[in-house]
Amino acid sequence: MRFKLIMALVDASETDSVLAAGRSSGATGATIVTGCRGEGLQPGRTFLGLQLTGQRDILLFIVEEHMSRAVLEGIATAGAFEEKSGTGVAFQIAIEDAVGLSSQMAEIRHEIEDQI
Repeated sequence: MRFKLIMALVDASETDSVLAAGRSSGATGATIVTGCRGEGLQPGRTFLGLQLTGQRDILLFIVEEHMSRAVLEGIATAGAFEEKSGTGVAFQIAIEDAVGLSSQMAEIRHEIEDQI
């Protein structure tokens, strides 16, 4: 089985909806890194040295490659990444090897059979 890592960088207020969209699109779970800071085309605003930009979270989904595009599109829609500037970004990276997924393999196999 081959896997992809989908990383989604989102406003903290959108984390729950993006996570729910990932799960409903076929992801079996995610790791969330909270309290990150990002900067887009324009530098973030500051006031007396304090950042005025909202916090961001990073969501990490490991998904089987046949399901990766559906998950990527699902989280992009939930996060409105293409509709509103600065809402977030998501991308996928091929995983060469992974361990620790054996407990999820049966569920992943079952879902892949339904998708293929």
